[in-house]
Amino acid sequence: MIEWSDTDLIMRDTVREFIDKEVRPHLDGLESGELSPYPFARKLFSEFGLDVMAAEAVKSMLDKQREGARRSGGLGGFAEQASMAAVMVSELAGVSIGLLSTVGVSLGLGAATIMSRGTPAQKERWLPELMTLEKIAAWAITEPDAGSDAFGGMKTYVRRDGSDYLLNGQKTFITNGPYADVLIVYAKLDEGVPGVDRRDRPVLTFVLDAGMPGLTQGKPFKKMGMMSSPTGELFFDNVRLSPDRLLGESEAHTGGDGRDSARANFAAERVGVALMALGIINECHRLCLDYAKTRTLWGKRIAEFQLIQLKLARMEIARINVQNMVFQTLERLKAGQMPTLAEASAIKLYSSEAATEVAMEAVQLFGGNGYMAEYRVEQLARDAKSLMIYAGSNEVQVTHIAKGLLAG
Repeated sequence: MIEWSDTDLIMRDTVREFIDKEVRPHLDGLESGELSPYPFARKLFSEFGLDVMAAEAVKSMLDKQREGARRSGGLGGFAEQASMAAVMVSELAGVSIGLLSTVGVSLGLGAATIMSRGTPAQKERWLPELMTLEKIAAWAITEPDAGSDAFGGMKTYVRRDGSDYLLNGQKTFITNGPYADVLIVYAKLDEGVPGVDRRDRPVLTFVLDAGMPGLTQGKPFKKMGMMSSPTGELFFDNVRLSPDRLLGESEAHTGGDGRDSARANFAAERVGVALMALGIINECHRLCLDYAKTRTLWGKRIAEFQLIQLKLARMEIARINVQNMVFQTLERLKAGQMPTLAEASAIKLYSSEAATEVAMEAVQLFGGNGYMAEYRVEQLARDAKSLMIYAGSNEVQVTHIAKGLLAG
C-alpha cells in the first residue's frame, strides 16, 4: 500500500464533513468536560451505519457459535476494511483525540478482550451492547504503584470464596473509568504457590458491571490533554464475582493467563498510537500551511521566511514517515500478520515523538497565537504529548524493542 484508495479518500472527506458539522462546534464543551463524549461517539456510529454493521457482525458470530461452528476470535468483516477504519481514526484524532480514545478503549480493548477470551455465553451477554456503543467499556490494568510494571507491581487481587471470588484493590488512569457500564479488570490470584514469588502469581481477567456492591468509580481527573476523554480511578472493596465473570470461566485459560491477553492488546494499542499521531500531524500540517500563507510580518507572508519553511519541511517529513508506517502495518494486517510487540513498540515510540515534535513546532510557528486556546495548535500540543505516555511510556518501549532485537 503506497497511498489511500479512492474509497478511503471518500471516507476521509465524509468523516471530515461530519467532524466539521458535529464535533468542531462543540470542542470547547468537550474539552471542558461540560459535554459528554459518548453521545458524539454514538452519533458517529449511527451516521456511518457502524452500529448496524456491528450488530449484524456480532449476531452472525454468535449464530455460528450456537450452531457449533468453529470459534471465531474476531469480526472478520472489520479487518477487511482496516484502511477505511484507519482513515476515520486519524481524522478524529486530529480534532479530538479524547473522543477517539473513549471509543477506541471501549471497543479495541474492552470488547476485544471479551471477544478473544470470553466463552460463547460471555460474548452473548456483553458484546451486543458494547459493539454498538449502547454500553461503554473500560479496560483496567494500571495501578498507582504499577504503571509501566503492570504485572509485577500489580496489587489488586482476588481470593476464592467458595465458588466465587472476592476482588480488592485499586486501578488508576482508566479511560472511561468514571462512567463505564462494563469494566474489564485484571487482578492477581492472591493464593500463594510454594516457590512462586508474589510478582509471578497468575493474573485473572474479570468482567464487572457498573453498580456492583463494593465497586466505586471515581470522578474524572483533570488532565493536561485528551480532556474530552473521562479518565479516573476504580476502587474494589470485596466485590463478589461469580465464576461466570471470569473470562473463559477457567483459571487455566487455553490462551495463557491475563498477561497474555494484555500483551496482545498492548501491541494493537501501540499500533493505534501511530494512527492517532498521524491525525495530529496532519492537522498541525494543515493549520500551519494555512497560517503561513496568510500571516504577514514586515510586509511578507511568513511562508517566505526560510526558518518557517524549514519547520514546514520537517512536518512534511514526519507526515510521510508516520504515514508509511501506517501503510506498512495495514498491508501486513491484510496478509493476516500482526506486528510483534517489539515492532508495535517501535512504531509507537517513533510516531508519538514525531507527533509531539510537530505539534510543538506548530505552536512555535503560530507564535503568541499558538499559545492561546483559541488557536487549536495549543490543544494539539497537549494531546500529542499524551501519546508519549499513553499505551506505555516511551522509555518502556525502548525495553520492548531491545528485547525483541536481542531475543534472536
